[in-house]
Parts: sequence; C-alpha cells; structure tokens
Amino acid sequence: MFLTKPLRHLLQSTTVVAVLAACVGATILYAGVNESGGEFGVFGTPGTGLPGEFGVTYDFITESTVDTFVDTNQINFFRVTFLMERMCPLATGLGSTFNETYFSEYEDAINYITVTKGAYALIDPHNYMRYNDPSSQPNSGSIIGDTTDPNAATTEQFQEFWTELANRFVDNPKVVFGINNEPHDMATSLILQNDQAAINGIRSTGATQLILAPGNGFTGGHSWTQVTGANDDPSSEWLNQIVDPLNNTAIDIHEYLDEDFSGSHDTCTQPGPANLAALTTWLQENNLKAIVSEFGGSNDPTCLELVPDLINYLSENDVYIGWSAWAAGPFWGTSSPCCGPEVGSLEPGQLDEAGGPNGYTTVWQAVIQPNINLSDLKRDGTSSLS
Repeated sequence: MFLTKPLRHLLQSTTVVAVLAACVGATILYAGVNESGGEFGVFGTPGTGLPGEFGVTYDFITESTVDTFVDTNQINFFRVTFLMERMCPLATGLGSTFNETYFSEYEDAINYITVTKGAYALIDPHNYMRYNDPSSQPNSGSIIGDTTDPNAATTEQFQEFWTELANRFVDNPKVVFGINNEPHDMATSLILQNDQAAINGIRSTGATQLILAPGNGFTGGHSWTQVTGANDDPSSEWLNQIVDPLNNTAIDIHEYLDEDFSGSHDTCTQPGPANLAALTTWLQENNLKAIVSEFGGSNDPTCLELVPDLINYLSENDVYIGWSAWAAGPFWGTSSPCCGPEVGSLEPGQLDEAGGPNGYTTVWQAVIQPNINLSDLKRDGTSSLS
C-alpha cells in the first residue's frame, strides 16, 4: 500500500485504517486480512531501523489476534509482510544469505498461522520490487534488475532469494508465495522478467504451492490495461506471458476505492465492478485467476456501500479466488492502515484516535462476518488453483 508522508512517521508504533464488507461466494477460496508490521520502523535516514528489534521496531502478528480471526471469524487467509533488507542484510546483499534471527521470527509467525491454526499464509516481501534503501518507501531503493543502476540487485539475485525462501517453506502446503508488493514506475517487461525469475526459483525447489505475481502501477486492478508511471506499458501487455510449469500462479491485485486509488481518503468514490471490468475480461481471455490481496475502506457510508459491491463482484466472477483486507497488525495502535485518519485498524480490540470502536468492530463484525459463506473457503491443506 502507498503511504502518505505523514503516515510514515507513525510506522514504528502504529498506522492507518482498513474496512470491508464481504460476502464470500462459490469462487472465493481464500478470505482474510493483511498482517502488517514486519516492514515497520525504517523510515527516515537511510539505514534507520536496520536490522531493527523484534517487538520494538517491528513485529509480525499477535497470536491472540490470529486466534480471534480464525476461531471467531473463521477466515482462512493472512498476508504477512516482511522487509527484504531485514531478511537479506545489506552487507551481504539480496540472495540466499539470510538474517537467521529475522527469518526465525517470521517463520514462527507463519507456522502459528498455518500449523497451529490451520489457516493459509501469504508470504509478502513488502518492497515495491526495490532493494537496498527502504527509508522512503515506496520510492526509495534501487529497482531490482535495473541494469542502468550499479547499486541495484540483479534479477539473478532475486531468483536466488526466492529459491532460498521457497526451499524453507517447501513442505508447508498452506503457504502461498507473493513475489513482491506493488511494483511501480519501472519497465513492465522488467516486472515480467523478475516475476518469471521468482517463479523459476520457487519451482526449482520442488515447491508446488500457489504463487501470486504482481503487475505494474502498484499492481492496481483498475489500471491493469492502462499505461502507468512514466509511460510504462500496461500490465496486460506482459503478464500473460508468465510461464509456470505447474499452472499454479495467479495474478496479485490491489484495489482501493477512494479518489486516487491510494487508500488514504475516508470517502469511497471509485466503483470496484466498473474499474475491474477490463481486468476481468483480460483474466478470462488468458485463462488466469487473481486474488485481490489489498483493499479497504472507511466507515463512511460511501464505503459501506461500495466495499460490499466490490466483494460481491469478486464472488460473482470466477476468475477471482480470494481477497485480503488491509490491515491488521500488532503496531497499528490508534492509527489507520487506510482510508482516513479516524478509523482504527482491523486489529481486534484496538480503538481509533477518538477512543471509539475501530474498523474491525464497526465493519468486520457488522457487515462482513454475517455474510461470509464459510463452507466455500479452502481448508484442505493445499494452496493451489486445483
């Protein structure tokens, strides 16, 4: 998700809002929330917060939160963020050398979700397809594979990173691999190249799990067939060239409903069904599936109308197999992960800045939970399109 500058200063302890409304239909196999926090605490001077301190500058999940979502709300899907500069220290660069402490902390979170609670976990390197300087995301850092930048990690290093990471989760069937969060302002052909390298690395380990591949323009669904960034080709012109020998790769889509699709405003003005129509046609024409791994809205009446419309649309079109709302996480506190400053996060039990009930209480419990068709969600221990 794109975070406006004032929000970045909150990230060491808190952040912005999320809201939803949902009805899971027969096509929706995965439904859940983002767990954001593993990427916190790095904004400011380059190098700030690296490697960071677990439980102080970053964290991944609160186990009691996962308990609530799984046991009470009975969702089955968590997108768990981390930072590549923490997983792969700058001293050794992007590749197969990991910070084993950070990996172990992340692995504990993934295992709690998948092994202890029996839900699915989407692995999310939250890096905008950039590496080496997360101090001012989404714009800082060198674009992976940019051969004109001597400081950039190579596509080969990216493949090496994904080979190592996938090998560590190869035996966990409830893991889903998300290649990278929100690439933007780069050649779409390079995104395809990096996506393909990641897929090749993952499959080389014998891993069979579902992979999610992002496109350009912050992987926005509304702009999938449009030119984005500095006249970058539409994602639709390149992403249908992905090759997965197991045919178990879906498209990773983000879609916010406010005026500029950023998720930073409390009023929803963008109709999801109309804005996703061209993407839907493209998915159908190319025999592909998609998961909307980020979306949100506030408690504003406009969002309480348009967010359910979005979720219903996903349920009614069989090219969409899942969604996860932005966002819960241990460090959001009274701030908002999206959609205006006055709605708290989806983290159960947290309050908004005014001391009132947060988005979780007013939206999740009031609108989403009563409409989830739990019998349609995958709970069979596989993360695949089959």
